[in-house]
Amino acid sequence: MELSVEPDITPVAFRTSRGRSTPLGATPLAEGINFVLMCRHGTEVSLVLQRVESDQILAEIRLDPRKHRTGDLWHIHIYDLPRTFRYGWRVDGPMGFNHRFDPSLILLDPSCTAVADGTVWGCNGHYFNGRNSERGTHRRSLYHRRHYDWREDVPLVTPMEDSIIYELHVRGFTVHPSAVVSKPGTFAGLIEKIPYLQQLGITAVELLPVFEFDEDDCVFVNPQTGEVLKNFWGYNSIAFAAPKGAYAASGKEHGQVNEFRDMVRSFHEAGIEVILDVVFNHTGEGDDRGRTYSFRGLDNQLYYLLGEKGNYLNLTGCGNTVNCNHPIVRELILTCLRFWIGEMHVDGLRFDLASVFGRDRKGNILVDPPIVEMISEDGLLRDTKLIAEPWDAAGTYQVGTFPKFGGRWSEWNSRFRDDVRRFWRGDEGMAGALATRICGSADLYQQSGRHPGHSVNFVTCHDGFTLWDLVSYNHKHNDANGEYNRDGMDENFSWNCGFEGPTHNSDVLRLRKRQAKNLLTTLMISQGVPMLLGGDEFLRTQKGNNNAWCQDNDLSWVDWRLRETHADFLRFTSMVIALRKRHPALRRRDFLRGSGPSGTLPPDVIWHGVEPFCPDFSHSSRTLAFALDGTQTGREVDRDFYIACNAWMDAIPFRIPRSPNGKLWRRAIDTSLLSPLDIVGPDDGPVVAADSLYPVAAHSMVVLIAEA
Repeated sequence: MELSVEPDITPVAFRTSRGRSTPLGATPLAEGINFVLMCRHGTEVSLVLQRVESDQILAEIRLDPRKHRTGDLWHIHIYDLPRTFRYGWRVDGPMGFNHRFDPSLILLDPSCTAVADGTVWGCNGHYFNGRNSERGTHRRSLYHRRHYDWREDVPLVTPMEDSIIYELHVRGFTVHPSAVVSKPGTFAGLIEKIPYLQQLGITAVELLPVFEFDEDDCVFVNPQTGEVLKNFWGYNSIAFAAPKGAYAASGKEHGQVNEFRDMVRSFHEAGIEVILDVVFNHTGEGDDRGRTYSFRGLDNQLYYLLGEKGNYLNLTGCGNTVNCNHPIVRELILTCLRFWIGEMHVDGLRFDLASVFGRDRKGNILVDPPIVEMISEDGLLRDTKLIAEPWDAAGTYQVGTFPKFGGRWSEWNSRFRDDVRRFWRGDEGMAGALATRICGSADLYQQSGRHPGHSVNFVTCHDGFTLWDLVSYNHKHNDANGEYNRDGMDENFSWNCGFEGPTHNSDVLRLRKRQAKNLLTTLMISQGVPMLLGGDEFLRTQKGNNNAWCQDNDLSWVDWRLRETHADFLRFTSMVIALRKRHPALRRRDFLRGSGPSGTLPPDVIWHGVEPFCPDFSHSSRTLAFALDGTQTGREVDRDFYIACNAWMDAIPFRIPRSPNGKLWRRAIDTSLLSPLDIVGPDDGPVVAADSLYPVAAHSMVVLIAEA
């Protein structure tokens, strides 16, 4: 509930001074705390201090614009404050269609590193009849003096080409009772799952948004159950530098910052990097119907892209668009990123709807966006992995063309996702496209001087079908989202293997598992950076829902009982990851070449078909075969590979070529076989003779590796 303007207790008289004009936010000094707020168009600014345990106001201090303002920065130094307290800003200003000042509201500090209240999941407020019941919010910035011992923690700086990314949701990964952790749904809960992730073999976790957000801002209701839905994914930031309190087991004790640090340090000790999915393209304030947390009430005209009539430009599909290339907003974004890298030791950043970064103040596309250049060239972020989701909701699609600025940015490669799905679905004309994706997508990245490591390859991610649903459904089934199945992608390039949804038909189930192994193996043998969706390794399902953003329930939670149910697939996944990590031939720094320039370099990939040296890239082809020369990796010498893919409905015999270096072939993978024969350890598979015919089963692939 929004506070009354009048304090409900006798305010405390704190000693104050003019203070410093930098840095932004609340900064501890020897005898107090310095507060700085950027507010260009505000005419009256007050700092509201509240007790940590209640809404009682300790003091409300009106800043004198002559004394406490330098340019657009309002600042004040306050002495003898308690160790922990809540605070916010009250701002008034001119009226007009570009401004949304409301002095009845207390606003969050955009630079705060923690937000009070909301530390219990689902207790942030109420929405009524599709609209918020109040324009304001009880959320307040939190100041809490803290110290942290990082010990000897240093960045891991794993090369992109050696990375294997695992995307997960902090709450959804451990909140299910089957997770059997002591602190479910939290950063601490993730620490308990580190041994599992080490055993799986991934090198980095990519966390869905952990910026503070309001999970209670969802206006939809499950029509089947009457359940009020949540904003589960969290793509609605309200504070760019504050870890979500409800994701911390210690949130009630104001421990979210240090618990996050514990998690990062623990991951680093296990050799695993931490990448954050960051959301700067829009905020959780939404459109005109949304709550005012901060930006709208501080300086609506400065922080958002507005139309000629003061309407919000919605280039994100979320109601508003942040004015990312305004110098002030750029500086705020950089300040927050430096906090996550410098103070929280994060290793990488995946930018949601990153094409919004390329928009000017009218929403037009820029050639060299200043915010992208600033992030690329920032000294503190120099070793940070930068990954763009290179599109937005307004039609901009920049896969392969996202501004590169010195090759700093990798990209989510949706072309890889679609082409791999379509080939294994059996679509015509996809053999050549699959070959291009396996080779690192040179068609997208080579001309601009980039490398395979700039392509983050994925078949599934949080947004869309899970791997098991991809092979179990032809159509999305999003009725539980309360939008009449209109949300989510319509074209998923999926195939249900003959039956829509759950079935007990053993033939269909075997085919689905084979298809899942095909998709996973293709991901792991392709040049570039593979990303695996958490839970796919044991075939998690969302029952055909391809847009589970609002499902805080069994639909989205990882059911760890599937580790046993699909132990064979988990074994396959961990072993194919280990295979990739053993072989630099699958992790090249350069694109595969069919032949060297002017014949000076031997080919590192030799294309075959059902017969050696006879590739078939015709429109009707559903097959692909090739060999990799292990001596031509550009790194340490490796073994040769032969890979044959058959997306046709019948088995096809492939004649096996000699290995490029004349060594004997041994079978490593045959996705048509049942576990444990489907994948075996180094040199444990049977010899496959050159010039022999190997029957590659329908809808399957085979990987042969030459002996050392």
